[in-house]
Amino acid sequence: MARSSRGNRAYLCKRRIKAVIPEKRDQASNRKNKGRRGGRPVTHDADLYKERNTVERLINKLKAWRGIATHYDKTPESYLAGLHLRASMIWIKDLTRTDA
Repeated sequence: MARSSRGNRAYLCKRRIKAVIPEKRDQASNRKNKGRRGGRPVTHDADLYKERNTVERLINKLKAWRGIATHYDKTPESYLAGLHLRASMIWIKDLTRTDA
């Protein structure tokens, strides 16, 4: 999840999913100001957090195609076909860039 609110973290914890993003500074300071009532410091998976950048860049490349960014396609099948086509175009472009 992209938000680090207490509710989202509780939901993740209930489902035994480790949070990927760190606690925000203001949330940490508010928690510390509460003393013992603030609870334990939250943990996150630092390695997965570093990999989020790669995923976010790919999503931005996909969204650079107007049909995907605007959900122009009317059916889920045509939208998925557009995703596959755009992903193939990105993959081929990356292949030609590394081979040169």
